[in-house]
Amino acid sequence: MFSRRKLLFSSAASVFGSALLGRSAAAQPSAADTTHSHLKPARRSSGGRTPVITPNGTSLPYRMENGVKVFHLTAEPVKREFVDGFAVNCWGYNGMTPGPTIEAFEGDRVRIYVTNKLPEGTSIHWHGVILPNGMDGVSGLTQPKIGPGETFVYEFTLKQTGTLMYHPHFDEMTQIALGMHGFFVIHPRNAAVRRVDRDFAIFLNEWFIKPGTATPDPTVMLDFNVFTFNSRVFPGTDPLLVRTGDRVRIRIANLTMDSHPIHIHGHKFYVTGTDAGPIQPSAWIPENTVNVPVGATRDMEFVADNPGDWAFHCHKSHHVMNQMGHGLPNLLGVDAGNTQARLDALTPGTMVMGPTGMGDMSEMQGMMPTPRNSIAMLGGAGPYGTIDMGGMFTIVKIRDDIDYGRDPGWYSSGPRAYRVNSISTPEQQSPHQHHASGS
Repeated sequence: MFSRRKLLFSSAASVFGSALLGRSAAAQPSAADTTHSHLKPARRSSGGRTPVITPNGTSLPYRMENGVKVFHLTAEPVKREFVDGFAVNCWGYNGMTPGPTIEAFEGDRVRIYVTNKLPEGTSIHWHGVILPNGMDGVSGLTQPKIGPGETFVYEFTLKQTGTLMYHPHFDEMTQIALGMHGFFVIHPRNAAVRRVDRDFAIFLNEWFIKPGTATPDPTVMLDFNVFTFNSRVFPGTDPLLVRTGDRVRIRIANLTMDSHPIHIHGHKFYVTGTDAGPIQPSAWIPENTVNVPVGATRDMEFVADNPGDWAFHCHKSHHVMNQMGHGLPNLLGVDAGNTQARLDALTPGTMVMGPTGMGDMSEMQGMMPTPRNSIAMLGGAGPYGTIDMGGMFTIVKIRDDIDYGRDPGWYSSGPRAYRVNSISTPEQQSPHQHHASGS
């Protein structure tokens, strides 16, 4: 059953999709499709663009006024649930973080009203957009700050294509750290440009939120303990639903203090764009992991030809954990003896952490209470036990036949690794067996 939020999102996506269908003719395969046969043409036969899906988010609606697309952003405090039971005091746009994705076409004239409902000034910078200097949104340099209660308007013509961003250029240390950012996607108007069947957008962010509290500390420089996809942590991240054979684009944006190596399982992809625009197909390199630098975007594209439930995550190991404490003693390999029993006598429910590694922590935490408004360090429920990851992690669910609007559950087809009771090692084999094995 859909939640009200998902119904609203689906409606917004449908409305925007209809608008896109009305603006461009049927697409044809381009030279890029033949240069990289792995990225076959999108199989949709209807015209128009595939609307961008912002998992756990939405796109910004607009109205037309005398040929100009008019948008309205409101900067304001936002209460955001990173996962059920973990609510965070953020700042964002239009009641959400990241802010709603702006979509338009190359050549469009856009007018964007920005209203400030924050307790301090702000501005808004259109990151990577080629525009007149006075519209660039740097407070003190190209405009005065937008004071609390004020509305500024920005207007310019879009002269490029690509995955761009918007964010403040006033007190960005606080405002970006609290979640003020969003996608600005400019689609090519040329109908012959390469198309995709599924188009996702994921904004990366890092936070320091002490367990039991609700407000991130924007003064922390590097020692973060919460890492998010679109301001959600696993298991609260929406899966990416894909049909086998779909050509998929995933847009990744990063305004954090760290680079993030984003990795997909079961597939290879090509990096096809940056915040400076599309990359020429002759420069594409097959990748399995792409490092997304600070202040940049990356577009990755692949054909979903391998059905299953595939992990998609940052490959920095601490970035797939939730509210990890970094000031703990290192007990790895230490004989804790009767420490656990002594702790239980003093403070029942206390856990000795880490003598044999941290892998069992995720299951044990499921049986223990967490501090108020906090989350367990690792894990979400999977079909074979706890998925021992959190933070910047989600699942690409690829099926031969899938309803894009409904989670299909867990993948259960095909061969699977299994447990054995014993194994014959090369040292245990006879000389004849050793030779026959090719060793």
